[in-house]
Parts: sequence; C-alpha cells; structure tokens
Amino acid sequence: MKRLFEIDLKDYKEKDSIFRRPSARAIIIKGDKIALVYSKKEKYYKFPGGGIHDDEDKKEALIREVREEVGMVVIPESIREFGSVLRRQKSDKAENTVFEQENYYYFCDVEDELVDQELDAYEQDAEFVLKIVDIETAIEANDIYKSDVFFDEVMIKRELRVLRLLKMSV
Repeated sequence: MKRLFEIDLKDYKEKDSIFRRPSARAIIIKGDKIALVYSKKEKYYKFPGGGIHDDEDKKEALIREVREEVGMVVIPESIREFGSVLRRQKSDKAENTVFEQENYYYFCDVEDELVDQELDAYEQDAEFVLKIVDIETAIEANDIYKSDVFFDEVMIKRELRVLRLLKMSV
C-alpha cells in the first residue's frame, strides 16, 4: 500500500522502546457525502476503524471496527486500498516508549441496514455516533479542533490531512 504521508514528532529518544499498534480505517462514500465517526463530546470527525488484533488481518480488522464503531456492515469484496499514514510520537501511556501506528485506509461499501454499535469505554465517553456529512463539514470541524489531550489532537490532525487528500481525489 502506498504511503500517503508520515507524522513523526521526534519527541522521543532513539533508544526508547517501540510500541506498535497498526490500525485499519474505512473510507465510506455515500453519494456526495462521507460516513464518519463523530464525537459529540469532543466535536471532531474520524474515519471508522481502529487497532488490528494479532489474530486478524487488516481487512478483518476493518470489518470488525466499522461494525463496532458505527454499526455499518462492510461488504468484504468492496474493500480497496487508498493509502497508509505512519504516525510516530512519544507514548502517552508508557515512559521511554515510542507510539508507532501505521494507519491503513481503505475505500469500502456497506450494506444498507445498520446494526448496534459496540463501543468500548473510551468510545462511549467520547460519545461516538455515525454521521454522514459533506466532507467540507468534517474538514472545518477538525481544522478548528483543540484538545487538552495532545495525543488526541495529533490523531485528529492526521484525519484532517486524509480528509483533505480525499477531497482532492474524489
């Protein structure tokens, strides 16, 4: 998969250990709009998706995460690559550790019917909901997003850059 861009804050020491957490993220186009996760609490948009478990491949993780986060059912044969983004920064969880995340973005189609979300505690706290919006709406919201949690701010700026790339390519 082609690399779209990298975010490397270089805010860590070279000798720090590396914690890798690859993720799969869905780009779901619905007409002239896009299906995204919206945090009602934090007021940002992100692509549905998340961490790839050790026992699953990227596409399995994509299907699972989309179902859990937004209740959409991905049609497996519709999955196609868009690109990846590598993110590296000092971990917010462990001392002397680099958080490294390769984010794999895929276009995909979904079935018409929704299923119930299965949010974890973090996602419930952020009040994740499915929103199908104009891409510019998501760009505007993420462009002004600020957080007391710098780690989250970097994530949303990554999503903003991907949204801008998408806007230019569709």
